[in-house]
Amino acid sequence: MARVVIKFGGTSLGSIEKITNVASLIKKKKTNNDEIIVVVSAMAGQTNDLIEKSKKISKNYDKAELDVLLATGEQMSSSLLSAALIDQGCKSRSWLSWQIPIITEGPHNASRIYRSNTDEISKFLKSGGIPIIPGFQGVSNIFRLTTIGRGGSDASAVAIAKFFDADFCEIYTDVEGVYTTNPNMHSQAKKIDKISYEEILEMASLGTKIMQASAVQIAMLNNISIHVRSTFSEKEGTKILPDAKLDYEKSVTGISFSKNDAKVTLIGVKDRPGVAAKIFEPLGQNDINVDMVIQNISPDGKETDVTFTIKRDQLDQSIKLMNDIKTKINYKKLVYDDKVAKVSIIGAGMIVSPGITYKMFKSLADANINIIAISTSEIKISVLVNEEKTSEAIKILHKNFNLD
Repeated sequence: MARVVIKFGGTSLGSIEKITNVASLIKKKKTNNDEIIVVVSAMAGQTNDLIEKSKKISKNYDKAELDVLLATGEQMSSSLLSAALIDQGCKSRSWLSWQIPIITEGPHNASRIYRSNTDEISKFLKSGGIPIIPGFQGVSNIFRLTTIGRGGSDASAVAIAKFFDADFCEIYTDVEGVYTTNPNMHSQAKKIDKISYEEILEMASLGTKIMQASAVQIAMLNNISIHVRSTFSEKEGTKILPDAKLDYEKSVTGISFSKNDAKVTLIGVKDRPGVAAKIFEPLGQNDINVDMVIQNISPDGKETDVTFTIKRDQLDQSIKLMNDIKTKINYKKLVYDDKVAKVSIIGAGMIVSPGITYKMFKSLADANINIIAISTSEIKISVLVNEEKTSEAIKILHKNFNLD
């Protein structure tokens, strides 16, 4: 008998008919006598609807109150699914985050789960019950509702798998697993049968929306195996496993892309110790995440051009912050480009495969795609290209790295 945590995303719970279907799926799994803990997201579109309602009340909606509002989406899913299971003859009940409790720390709208009580739910499991837990939320140490960021139900599921010592965690979504690239962008994309924590973490951080990056981190740190699969298909999905359990037949496992980036360049910055810290300090203080950073120093070493990328929706704020520190930094000119995209190749096999960088750059050059910026890690190479070239870049790299 295994103990498994199963998480269902918003698209899996998008209607009453789908919730009934999910209940049937869980009931079928329960015939194996496994202990099943279910974690749910809000119904598809529910969280966005709640956010829109909050904006109609106030442009500066109190963050603590926003958490109370947003948490209702998952609470509704919990009750509906539990009731559907009961209607199908199963023993089930919903637990809200404060009833368990699931304890979080950190700011409202971006908290982190760090502890959970397991006593009552463990007793319920042993009695044959199926507990339903809302993802995306918890309570602070002063007993206020908190949320853990968009997509946080994945992190909730993996954290609960950790606290309840589950054998594995299944993430049910509307696709059949992790693909070599987005199937909507390239018809030749293939489902990946097995992938490492490191690879899926890179893919998640680079724009692949299958799993939240923080959920993968929790799984990697606690050695929790994850199975990503479709609610609407009985096919095997993608297993996310420790690196040691994988054989790397190909140097590149997949290709990710992000089309919500922007590039900012400060031209003619006086080059002196500490200038980079002064540039990036206000960005960090305003929670603006910087991705790529490139510095070009003039031949005489007196001036430098500093280029960095940020998310497109933070461009206006970033420009304002750079204008605010212009006299302090003493740069000559600021230019920006909000029509860029980041395309990345990912693969743990890249570590032992020479020539990957050359092959990527040559592939793009042959397709007349200009590289604007580059960043690398041991298992990832990312390039910034003109947004109009995104699809073309994905297709040529997918083909040349034998992923079609």
